[in-house]
Amino acid sequence: MGDVRVDVDRLREEVREKYREVVDHPDATFHFHTGFRAAANAGYREEWLEGLPKQAVASFAGVSNPFHWGLPAPGERVVDVGSGAGLDSLIAARAVGQEGAVVGVDMTPAMLERAREAAAEASFLNIEFRQGLAKSLPVPDGWADVVISNGVINLVPDKLGAYREIARVLRPGGRVQVADICVERPVPASALQDIDLWTG
Repeated sequence: MGDVRVDVDRLREEVREKYREVVDHPDATFHFHTGFRAAANAGYREEWLEGLPKQAVASFAGVSNPFHWGLPAPGERVVDVGSGAGLDSLIAARAVGQEGAVVGVDMTPAMLERAREAAAEASFLNIEFRQGLAKSLPVPDGWADVVISNGVINLVPDKLGAYREIARVLRPGGRVQVADICVERPVPASALQDIDLWTG
């Protein structure tokens, strides 16, 4: 079958570039939906979005709704893997309240900047955004009650490594709420190596 590895460094740079475009031009046409319409289509409730900074909503690029299974509880600690412009982290921060905490992790500097601006605009003091990768989360062992992720694991070449990291940062009995794209058939080697198919 041969070597089916993708050029990981190139893939990361292509993904960063795509999401820089989302920050710079949230109303542009992408192969995925963005903004309020995407959030509404994914089942986000109006009350979750109400009062949040418009730019965080405009740059939303998730594929579904990790809160379908419920919002985090007051006082819980949440890690958002691939936090993007911060919408899911902001929703979680409001849900957990001042006794809780949220750490958003993303590899794209432009998204981190947008998320930090949104958190400051919303005056949320219980949220922090850190630069990092899904396969090496900058979070201590057993810190999180909940790990959320929205449309990110599908972009990670080492999915098993990402899930090992999720398990590492979760406390015993913690939970995972992942919304993502999955395929039910083996992906041909040629497709795995085609970065354009990863990024759209």
